[in-house]
This record gives sequence, C-alpha cells and structure tokens, in this order.
Amino acid sequence: MQFIALLALSDEGHPSYDRALAGKLAALGVPSFACTPDGFPGLMAAAIRKDDINQWAAGQGIASVRAQDSA
Repeated sequence: MQFIALLALSDEGHPSYDRALAGKLAALGVPSFACTPDGFPGLMAAAIRKDDINQWAAGQGIASVRAQDSA
C-alpha cells in the first residue's frame, strides 16, 4: 500500500499547508507535497507504478516535505 499526502495550493498556486503536520507525515514515510492539477496525472501514474514518489517529485521540480523540515 502507498500513501501520499497532497498538500493544498493557495489561489495563487503556491503551497499552503501546516508544515508541522506535513513534517509528521514525512516522519512516517508519507511523501507530502503540493502538486498542480497539471502534475496530478503524472503523480498518480508514478504511484500506480510504485515509483519512489519523492524522486518523482524532485524530477518534476517539486520540493517534497521531509521529516527534518518539521523542526
């Protein structure tokens, strides 16, 4: 099973989320990042293929939240 936390985007398209909660999810190994609607199909394809989601996000220029980011 794979779990991904898709974080909110503001109306301007910028990530808008609770960093502490995202950090807690990341500490559990749950990839957490914001993704535009255009990137969503690629995200789902990567998840279905069981790709490394953090690696996929980095390849798309998307910064994912990591456990140490919550400190």
